[in-house]
Parts: sequence; C-alpha cells; structure tokens
Amino acid sequence: MHPFQHRALDITRRHFLRDCGIGVGKMALAGLLAEQLGAQISTAPADPLAPRAGHFPGKAKAVIHLFMAGAPSHLDLFDYKPDLIKMDGKPLPASVTEGQRLAFIRADAAVMGPQFKFARHGQSGMEISEALPYLSKIVDDICLIRSCHTEQFNHAPAQTFFQTGFAVPGRPSLGSWVTYGLGCVTRDLPAFVVLSTGSGISGGSALWSSGFLPTSYTGVRFRNQGDAILDVSNPGGIDPALQRETIDLVSQLNRKRLSATGDPEIATRLANYEMAFRMQTSAPELLDLSGETKETLDLYGCDPKVPSFARACLLARRMIERGVRFVNIFHEGWDAHSDVVGNHRKNCKETDQASAALVTDLKRRGMLDETLVAWGGEFGRTPMVESNAALGRSRGRDHHPKAYTTWMAGGGFKAGHIHGATDELGYNIVQDPVHVHDIQATLLHCLGFDHERLTYRTQGRDFRLTDVSGKVIKELLI
Repeated sequence: MHPFQHRALDITRRHFLRDCGIGVGKMALAGLLAEQLGAQISTAPADPLAPRAGHFPGKAKAVIHLFMAGAPSHLDLFDYKPDLIKMDGKPLPASVTEGQRLAFIRADAAVMGPQFKFARHGQSGMEISEALPYLSKIVDDICLIRSCHTEQFNHAPAQTFFQTGFAVPGRPSLGSWVTYGLGCVTRDLPAFVVLSTGSGISGGSALWSSGFLPTSYTGVRFRNQGDAILDVSNPGGIDPALQRETIDLVSQLNRKRLSATGDPEIATRLANYEMAFRMQTSAPELLDLSGETKETLDLYGCDPKVPSFARACLLARRMIERGVRFVNIFHEGWDAHSDVVGNHRKNCKETDQASAALVTDLKRRGMLDETLVAWGGEFGRTPMVESNAALGRSRGRDHHPKAYTTWMAGGGFKAGHIHGATDELGYNIVQDPVHVHDIQATLLHCLGFDHERLTYRTQGRDFRLTDVSGKVIKELLI
C-alpha cells in the first residue's frame, strides 16, 4: 500500500474537528465575528456627531481648554515659596533631588527664587504673581490646583500625554473623546475646533487627533489668517445650485455604500461634505467680530483684525454660543530655559487679560456654569536655575514633572478654591496630589461621563482616555 494511502486511512473524524487547518472552533469564531460585523453594519450611525447623553447629567456642556504649551513656571506665577529666596544661589539638599531625571541641568544646580512679587487677592486670599494682574481680579471664580504631576519630562510626550492619556501619538485626544461621547448640537460648525497662537506646538497634530476613533471626531484646526479652513470658499464661477446638486448625488452614492459596509469613515465623509457646505456661510459669520461691542473687545484686549490669543478666546466664546462642544487654544512659547522673567512677562501680557476676560464674559452671559474653562501646561519648572553659556542660556528654569499648577473655572468646579500643596521648595507634592489621569477623569465627570465606561474597542481590547488609572477628584467639584 502506498504510504500516503495508509496515512489517509488513519485520519478520523476527531482529527478533522481538532487538527485540520480550519477546525470547528475557528469556523464557530468566524460565524460569531460575522454576526458582530453584521450588527455593526446594521447599526452604523448615519450621523456620527448626533447629540448623545452621557452616563449621567453633567454640569458642563462644553469645554474651552487654554493650553499653555511649553510649561509655565508654577513658582513664578501661582506657588509662592519664600524659602527659595533664602536659598537663592545655593544647591538644593541632595535628598530632595535624589532619583530625579532632569532634562538640561544637574541636580546640584543653584536655587533661583521667585522672579515676581506675589500678593493675596479676593475673598479666597489666593496668592497670585504680579505677572497676572487680570487673573488676580477673578480668583474667586477659579479653582487653583497646586499639586498636579506627570511622568513625562519632555514637551512633546508630556503634551501628548495630557491631551491623549498616552505619551506616544496615536491615541484619541480629549476633545475627540468628548465629541465621541456627546456628539454635537450644531450642524453649522465642527464639534471640536483647534486654534493656536505663539511659536509652534511640540506635540503637533497628535494633540487633536481622533487616533483610532473615526476621523469625524478629529479636531478641526482654524487658521489665523485668510480662510479659517482651507478651501471653505468656492473658486470663482462655481454656481451654488450646481454645487448642492453635486453634493446630493455624491451623498446618495456614499449612503448606498455605507448601508452595505457600515464603514464609519463613509459616515465621516458624508458629515464632512454637509459640514463644509454649511460652513461656507457659518464660518464667515463666526469670524466677523463687527457685531461685538467695543466694551467686549476692550475686555478681551482684542483687535478684530489682528490674530492673537485674545481674538482666539473671543472666538471660542462665540463658538460655544453656537453649539461647538470643545475648543482647544494652544498658546506656545512658555519654554523658559533662559530669561524666565522676559519669557513669562511676554506670555502673560499676551494671555492674562483674555484668559480672565473669557471667564468674566461667560459668567455675565450666564454660560460659565455649563462651560468648563481649563488653563495650564504640560508640567512645571525647576526651583533650580538653568544657565548654559554654550547654549546661550541664563536665568531660566528646566522641566519639572513632579509638581505644577493648573486652574479651572465653571463647569462644576468649585470657585475660589485652592487644592493641594507642594513643599517649601515647590519641588515635591506634600498634599492631595493630582495626576494627569485624575484631571482627565474629573473633566469627563463634569461632562457626565464615568471615565472607566467611556471606551472604544480596537485591537482586541477596550481603550479609554485615562488608560488603566485615574480617579475623579471630588474635592474640586461643587
């Protein structure tokens, strides 16, 4: 008998079920996956940005995030440490800096005291630097968090970590998670808008990317000059009626394909075509500040014709009024490795008035209770001085992830409240630490989400903004 014939006779039904290349188990799995795929196709949303409810009623309905890229110095703006004045020019005790990773200086670098005077303000008695005269006037409207910390000590990873919950690009941003969870109440503007001022963003577009979420949840960046969005204006000679008919025809074809495949990117394409068409009217109206009063323009310090942080803040308020869900304003340039006084004086002059005006304006319009305003950077700065003749640096501060300050206003946060504390050197947190994931969890809570339940399944598991940690800091909330 031929050996192959003999081998074939030895094959049993059990061998077929267990050992063949497919097997019953794999066939069953394929069937289950096909059923799941069919369910996804049948329930694929035609409008991925349709308004949705959170897990519970949230205090906030929208967010304006003022992100100070480059990392402001908590020691020179928010966290006054007179002991640093006494130690100026001397090294910190070795026990303080032991095990600390530093980006550009040695652990035994000399101490540099606070570079601005501080004073107490408001009924809360909040100590604020003289570099922030406008914020000093609204301290009873903000919640100051002096005990923030992160693991990341370089800009791009730290910015990406704050915005996406992960230090490597590829995860959805905070604004994307919010719009994925809540959708949007406007059909004339994007749900998630990004503005930037200053000198460039280390983390790049990863900071407003939708990551593995459908691209309908990606932030839409508005330009500071010309058309806010490229190609929002029609080329000359285009007839609006013909354009409408063209979009309708393309939409019919896309909807037919969507019903067959359930591909969320087709739903995104449909929504984007319609959004672009409507924005040809809504975007110019949004950007036209001629209807704002002189008193409002002066409050923000805004020249309507000049791109600025002030103009961006005023536009953010107008966006929220029109139903935009999340606005990110990145102001770059706080990376004071040299001349921390000059750097912070310049950046405070550019941002302080408008930041305070935004809170004041929202409050007087009855919008602050439902709009969460967040202000802060990716980490803090060292109490030690950075000086490097080779790099042309002097009287600056290095990166410091172990402690820094942010503030929040509205949207469910306590007003006039100070949370957490650092040691007498502003180096380590000694009371009520708040991790970046805690900030993210608390922001989501204000919007009506349990951060552990706001998930998206990809690559075989459920992902969330706060990864596998984070807790709501209830002491910050009303």
